[in-house]
Amino acid sequence: MPQADTTPAGTPVRIDAWVWAVRLLKTRSEAATACRAGHVKINGESVKPSQQVVPGDRVRVWAHHQEKDVEVVATVCKRVGAAVAAQCYVDHTPPPPPREVFVHLPQRERGSGRPTKKERRQLDRLRGRS
Repeated sequence: MPQADTTPAGTPVRIDAWVWAVRLLKTRSEAATACRAGHVKINGESVKPSQQVVPGDRVRVWAHHQEKDVEVVATVCKRVGAAVAAQCYVDHTPPPPPREVFVHLPQRERGSGRPTKKERRQLDRLRGRS
């Protein structure tokens, strides 16, 4: 259990302040904007920035093209170090899929389909158009 800058056990804290304090988002204004946009959910429901979070709540945050699913263990209202922040929640985020799952972009055969910008420039040079 973290000691520095924690509130008494079970004390509710604003969700935007907590998400910022445990370093899930970089700034408090970014956390508040994410809440207003519906990217922060407590126990499956979208919340406003002023919504209170208590230990035991499940928080889902969609930011920077990835989703974090965490369970609140301790509430903090001021930003803490990374080591202390990691003790304030239990991460339930599934691991990312392996790279092999992502299919490589298909490449077309040369000469089929529309020419690329590079090919158009080469054709213009060949035809004497600059």
